Amino acid sequence: MKRVLKRCLETLPFKPRYRSEALPFKTRDRSKALPFKGRVWVGMVCMILTLLCSFAYATVDPLPFKDHAEELRFQTLAKQLRCLVCQNESLSDSGAPLAADLRRDVFQQMQAGKSDDEIKSWLTARYSDFVLYDPPLRGGTWLLWFGPLLALAAGGGVVFLTVRKRARINTSASVRPASDVEDDW
Repeated sequence: MKRVLKRCLETLPFKPRYRSEALPFKTRDRSKALPFKGRVWVGMVCMILTLLCSFAYATVDPLPFKDHAEELRFQTLAKQLRCLVCQNESLSDSGAPLAADLRRDVFQQMQAGKSDDEIKSWLTARYSDFVLYDPPLRGGTWLLWFGPLLALAAGGGVVFLTVRKRARINTSASVRPASDVEDDW
């Protein structure tokens, strides 16, 4: 078997590298290896570049506002609207492409001269009440408003009943006469 393997290696057009030649940091001569400080600097540079790329992705396209008051109006309106993709961020905080499209739509509606209520009603007509951070109290949203309170009350009721039941069991067990206890043994 060794002869066959040796013959195959001799017929190769290139000379195979051994592990010690391929990886300089595995050899006894460490002059070719990158020192520890150099590896730390390379790692830090890679982390900084990664962070810079993520910040560049999260930037928002600037919109041409007429004045500062219009910009403030836009920002307050965008904070009152929910991103449909992220679902836990406002429209102004989200970096999703759909949020950018919605911000652009809100800006165009503002440029057309519509009020905040008209813009909100236009968005709720398209995306339902879910687009609003504070949905109105209606028949369809009562569970959204009072659901957490109902769940808290139900959990409190279960805890109360469990504690009461255990207290009854403990008091009835401790009230048993001494003659009953001796009969059990």
